[in-house]
Amino acid sequence: QVQLVESGGGLVQPGGSLRVSCVVSTVIRDSYAIAWFRQAPGKEREGVSCIRSNDGTTYYADSVKGRFTISRDNAKRTVYLQMNSLKPEDTAVYYCATTPLLVGGWQRPYDYDYWGLGVQVTVSS
Repeated sequence: QVQLVESGGGLVQPGGSLRVSCVVSTVIRDSYAIAWFRQAPGKEREGVSCIRSNDGTTYYADSVKGRFTISRDNAKRTVYLQMNSLKPEDTAVYYCATTPLLVGGWQRPYDYDYWGLGVQVTVSS
């Protein structure tokens, strides 16, 4: 069983920055993909970003391109999401998720086998 634990959420003003982290309980093998999703109240869970463990290929939702950066440290079994130029509409619970083998698109929640409990990110003045 793979466990994921997010940290680093909080309250930030519009235009500010925040970094959330996700620690994975197992060795991140080359075949893994690790993604960040978010869910705001009353909205569906949406894919924010994803990184493939083997070659570091990254993917971003259009809404966060140029503002968010995903990265990984395999030795620490940790994936980061650096969020800059935050907007109120970025307010959500942020979840990390992983799958041993990602096929097809990266933004479908049902393609991921393991999920963290989430961390709240609030962007407000």
